[in-house]
Amino acid sequence: MHNIAANRTFMDTNKPVLFTSVSPALLHLYDVSQSIVVIIDVLRATSTIATALENGAKTIIPVDSVAECIRIGKQINAITAGERDGKVAEGLQYGNSPFEYPKEFIEGKTLVLTTTNGTKLLHMALNNGAKEIITGSFANIDAVCNHLVGKKMNVVLACAAWKDRVNIEDTLFAGMVISKIKNHFSINCDASQMAEGLYHSAATDLYAYMEKVNASHFARLSSFGLQKDIRFCLTANTASALPLYTDGKLINHIV
Repeated sequence: MHNIAANRTFMDTNKPVLFTSVSPALLHLYDVSQSIVVIIDVLRATSTIATALENGAKTIIPVDSVAECIRIGKQINAITAGERDGKVAEGLQYGNSPFEYPKEFIEGKTLVLTTTNGTKLLHMALNNGAKEIITGSFANIDAVCNHLVGKKMNVVLACAAWKDRVNIEDTLFAGMVISKIKNHFSINCDASQMAEGLYHSAATDLYAYMEKVNASHFARLSSFGLQKDIRFCLTANTASALPLYTDGKLINHIV
């Protein structure tokens, strides 16, 4: 006989639920209207966002096109930055490397940012009615985890991936988050289980793992000589900033 009681253990209704979307192409499958959506673009958008805010950026305005980035930058006299396919986008002043935004440069300034995947996913979550949007990276993973646990809301870990194709680094980050906070959530999501399993297989050295499996984005950025960026973006807790999207911009949310 089917064990109804056992089936009830799949979801603990006393806890908020957590799901993982491993590609923007799958985001529509999840109800974000009552969820915190964590935008994950480890290489390199969300790592750069956390770093810039940690170093004192006033705000970051994420936009989904180069033209809009240029327009807003001129309108408010802000720094324009972003990349397309791993390189500084034509017409913009700066790129998408966390090393471009030290404290002495970015403190007190506004950054208008566009990237291939991350900023587009953020606007997708916004258009889908996300209850709250934050950005996450290894750089600020503890700040993200503490926020998610403290809010006691449903969560969707949204991986920016690469042009809708699943990538390893964003999935690894989702897995690390899950491994840290899973006791506080009800998780009945195969993508989340796979992400956590992948993370545990790579946890001892994320950079070496990415290199060993020839991860596509690792190979792409390495071909541009950006190994230093990759290593930094795979390092946990270099920032305590929590980027929160509000009124069209990302600010450092201080509890």
